[in-house]
Amino acid sequence: MRAAVLTVSDGVTAGTREDLSGDLLAERLSGAGFDLADRRAVPDEADAIEDALRDLAGSADLVLTTGGTGFAPRDVTPEATARVVERATPGLDEHMRTVSIAVSPHGMLSRGRSGIAGSALIVNFPGSPKACAELFDAVAPALDHGLRLLLDRPTAH
Repeated sequence: MRAAVLTVSDGVTAGTREDLSGDLLAERLSGAGFDLADRRAVPDEADAIEDALRDLAGSADLVLTTGGTGFAPRDVTPEATARVVERATPGLDEHMRTVSIAVSPHGMLSRGRSGIAGSALIVNFPGSPKACAELFDAVAPALDHGLRLLLDRPTAH
């Protein structure tokens, strides 16, 4: 299956910050057997995020975003994602927040969301590499099965 990583960060797009969380998600996807179809970075601008998500959802089965899910005024990834997804996947969101809260009370501040756009699954991750690692590991066991259902491919049941 094809996957893409979208980093949402003013600093990464300006070249003043390394894309450590994007690197981590790309590595985890490859390790989980996904083909990395695309990798991009956009600034914390809702229209740029929405445009990138629409494009990536057309060429990948799974799109993971990193960054822009907190309380800062420019954190607009969840809003841009909501403009793209057609069906919410609240179980993923709930599980990711539960895992985050178990690690730190700041996990309650995550506003990330996930959902289905066409035949692609989009999942928002925080901008922290540590949180990306914890949360990827938390949802990875469900991704293959969920994507097989979404893509109408054979599953174990």
